Amino acid sequence: MQKIIITGGAGFIGSHVVRRFVKTYPNYNIINLDKLTYAGNLENLRDIENEPNYRFIKGDIVDLEFINTLFDSEQPDAVIHLAAESHVDRSITNPLEFVMTNVVGTVNLLNAARENWKGKYDKTRFYHVSTDEVYGTLGEDGMFTEETAYDPHSPYSASKASSDHFVRAYQDTYGLNAVISNCSNNYGSFHFPEKLIPLAINNIKQNKPVPVYGKGENIRDWLWVEDHARAIDVIFHNAKAGQTYNIGGHNEWKNIDLINLLCTILDKKLGREAGESAKLITYVTDRAGHDLRYAIDAGKLKSELGWVPSITFEEGLEKTVDWYLANEEWLDNVTSGNYQQYYKGQYNNR
Repeated sequence: MQKIIITGGAGFIGSHVVRRFVKTYPNYNIINLDKLTYAGNLENLRDIENEPNYRFIKGDIVDLEFINTLFDSEQPDAVIHLAAESHVDRSITNPLEFVMTNVVGTVNLLNAARENWKGKYDKTRFYHVSTDEVYGTLGEDGMFTEETAYDPHSPYSASKASSDHFVRAYQDTYGLNAVISNCSNNYGSFHFPEKLIPLAINNIKQNKPVPVYGKGENIRDWLWVEDHARAIDVIFHNAKAGQTYNIGGHNEWKNIDLINLLCTILDKKLGREAGESAKLITYVTDRAGHDLRYAIDAGKLKSELGWVPSITFEEGLEKTVDWYLANEEWLDNVTSGNYQQYYKGQYNNR
């Protein structure tokens, strides 16, 4: 039985990865390691929490003693590392928190893996999940490839770039079997409503202003989160050691066009007159260091490992809107903070 620690498994992307591995590989032993900060929500995993091949462990990757003890006791065969501070606005307010979690936390995991896996690097794997923001920004043309030089512009992207470099350094220096993927913006179910799409859906539903930075001209490449989880699955099982893969949807949208599309979809779903929700759009002062455009070339992943997105953006966005409208209790718990009580009720009595 292969034992895999998935860090950040209670978060948005992490919960989809955990669910996929638990359901797809019943002979794997999946350990979900999460600190349960504001974005970690065990309600995301209610449907699998009693599966025999799944366990949750609460812990902080910044705590080196805890991480060393965890590796010694569990003897994992692999790590899929998603735990990270990820919201750019928060990184501008408190960059040190991002350094601690995204850099120091990653190095703690690397050190524990290096010590625990000596003599069996060929039978173990460290998979580091990163972001396209490490590449900086693009003009009107071009796309990020795996060869694009790093040029981070925010404390968040700088911390992720640093962690990428450490992973590669441990691969080159110690022979650790490591792989990295850099993904574009994700969307889908269980997304904490501080990010653009769930924030907009929630505000439109409640007839609250929908904030848009600047003129809404910033462009992002969007990927359905379940397609990202599927890509992680493919890379984890098939990539050669030391490889990096970009994951993207070939799906660029200006923020303002995306918000307008959401308004159109929600007008229909909520029975409003056409154009009613668009009146909620409110332009706000642009974010400091706001990158203009991201675009991912995922050609290497397609040609080498056969992965392509499974649905169009329009299909995925409609699925996402439907999910949020059908899961008002989840959304209410998240926005009120009540979701943090779920851990206490579910796990503290065990």
